[in-house]
Amino acid sequence: MIKLIAFDLDGTFLDDKKNIPPENLRALEKAAAKGVYIVPATGRIYKGIPEAIRGLPFMRWYITVNGSYVYDAVEDRAAARAEIPLDRAIEFYEYCDTLGLLYDCYQDNWGFMGEEMLAEASRVIPDPGIRKLIVTLRTPVPELKQYLREKGENLQKLQLYFTDMELRARMLRELPERFPDMSVSSSVPFNIEINAKTATKGHALETLCGLLGLDRGESMALGDGTNDLDMLVQAGVGVAMANADPKLLDAADYVTGSNNEAGFAKAIEKFVLG
Repeated sequence: MIKLIAFDLDGTFLDDKKNIPPENLRALEKAAAKGVYIVPATGRIYKGIPEAIRGLPFMRWYITVNGSYVYDAVEDRAAARAEIPLDRAIEFYEYCDTLGLLYDCYQDNWGFMGEEMLAEASRVIPDPGIRKLIVTLRTPVPELKQYLREKGENLQKLQLYFTDMELRARMLRELPERFPDMSVSSSVPFNIEINAKTATKGHALETLCGLLGLDRGESMALGDGTNDLDMLVQAGVGVAMANADPKLLDAADYVTGSNNEAGFAKAIEKFVLG
């Protein structure tokens, strides 16, 4: 019996226009009525999760920032966290500067980005929904590395943006070797996301199941990006969307319809409500 559903947002629960298919919302409500824990598991910060989800009366637990921050909304506290040391983040950004890459970060559950990079990102990022999120959820600063040095705190996530897909493919291969203490993943076709090694959705799912007294075999996970991969592997039932990265399609227990076909709802009906 599935007692917890952990699910990605972009490319999974949300369609390509960042809307929630009504079927998906109804499936959540039916699962919650059966006593199932409903847990968004996203690369976004909590405030970046749509209000239509955060406002649901049965919502309490959130896996955010790719697992670096597990949030209890009822008690307004971190149930678990894993962050990148400041010095290591600065070293990473200095390397990115040699390649001319666009980057930003999440720190203290908010986004920060250098002013010039933010202006460029708002021009070159191809997905209008992602552009809107970046502009809305980032505070521009004169220069990001200097700002972070002055603030003196660790970081939740580092994010890179690409217009050169060959360079992105090379970085996906090289970054895990150059920075083996970090977790390298992606949620959309033009980015790379960097977290602490223990900050993964799968690790957060395991932690949350322990806190709730559940066996991981009683959980179900749904996703589409490589940042969802270990979560699908850790869950009792791992579901990949039809639009998922090939690595997820290979690893999943089940492949459902795409995010534009309410594939999320179809999987919930099959494994939880059927």
